[in-house]
Amino acid sequence: MDDQQPAIISEADRPARRETPVHRALRLILRFAPGAVVIAAVTALVWSGALKHLSLAELHASRGVLSAYVRAHPVLSVLAYVAIYVVGVALSLPVPLILTLSGGFLFGPWVGGPAALIGSTCGATVIFLISRLTVGDALERGVSPRVRALEEGIKKDAFFYLLTLRLMPVTPFWLVNVAAGLLSIRLRTFVAATLLGVFPITMIYSSIGAGLGRTFDRGAPPTLRSLITPELALPLTGLALLSVLPIVYHQFRARRAAAGRGPAAPRTP
Repeated sequence: MDDQQPAIISEADRPARRETPVHRALRLILRFAPGAVVIAAVTALVWSGALKHLSLAELHASRGVLSAYVRAHPVLSVLAYVAIYVVGVALSLPVPLILTLSGGFLFGPWVGGPAALIGSTCGATVIFLISRLTVGDALERGVSPRVRALEEGIKKDAFFYLLTLRLMPVTPFWLVNVAAGLLSIRLRTFVAATLLGVFPITMIYSSIGAGLGRTFDRGAPPTLRSLITPELALPLTGLALLSVLPIVYHQFRARRAAAGRGPAAPRTP
């Protein structure tokens, strides 16, 4: 009598599990809850008027208390500063400039600058992931072939596109974060381009913030526009030129690749 072999059922032959209403609800909650939290938090902050306290005037009025706390708790102060920066950027609030100036004022450029860099990169990564989780996947499935081809072209050189946008201070920081998430750019590419691209402008504004103490001693708090002095023309001009380098390098690499391929060989009849 032959031994009966048990039937082996492959994963493909197994009937697909039907998603229960509970699982479907949990999936939708996990997908849309982060975005809903961001919208609710921004609405609450705007309605409460808390954003008005993020200004040079408020920093001028609280300079004594803040400086004393930093001297008493240096490590905790830096950690709290980074946490506030992460939350502000993750909520896409218009706070990076004032927070970077505040970091330079409170900690100096060599501590405040890197702290602001870490906070901005982590906050940008949070909103990037939320954008991808909430809308990115669904948008990618619903686009037309022409849009998909354009998206693939951008993703192919995503690092250079992101680096160029980061080096341009005129580009809204939050808009780049959201757009990168919608395009489903790789996380490591996004983080690397953000970290490298934000570094120059962060150190420039942190250095400006380090000199706010002398400005505050003269009397009334300055405005953001008044901080742009002729002394800043050179570094800002250099930053503008630096933002063009990724584009130039990308064009050089494309031409070099085209030259390496050479002209197509003629077909023999």
